[in-house]
Amino acid sequence: MLKKLLIVAALSSTLAFTGCTTMQSSAQQAENLALLQNKTWILTHIGTVEYKTDPTAHNVPSIQFDAATQRVSGADGCNRVMGTYSVEGHQLNLSQLAGTRMMCQNTMELADKYNQALAKVAGYQVYAKTLRLLDRQGNPVLQYESTIQPR
Repeated sequence: MLKKLLIVAALSSTLAFTGCTTMQSSAQQAENLALLQNKTWILTHIGTVEYKTDPTAHNVPSIQFDAATQRVSGADGCNRVMGTYSVEGHQLNLSQLAGTRMMCQNTMELADKYNQALAKVAGYQVYAKTLRLLDRQGNPVLQYESTIQPR
């Protein structure tokens, strides 16, 4: 009888702790999603390579996630990009992105690398002013910074 009582107590404790962890995790996920959305993120890295762009340049590599419409938009350094996105936990699913097709003399290589990296995105991490878009293995493929300004 005591053995059964201990087993029931252990199961109840496990379920209680699991429930609290899930609630905390959901709250944290909501906070991360709020940090991700409705601001402009400016590219700082593709993989491990750092990129510095003039913020006044035309079509600075950037991305925005609109919470109201679930649309993603931005620029690849030459062309505008747009599509839809969905988030589940830390997984980020970008639709097949569309873009304009301008020819830019000095930024085509950057635009190609940027779009190749976007195609690998499967997740995200966001910490205050830093956003990392991750591949399926959790490796950063793109990194951004934000001035925390709403769009």
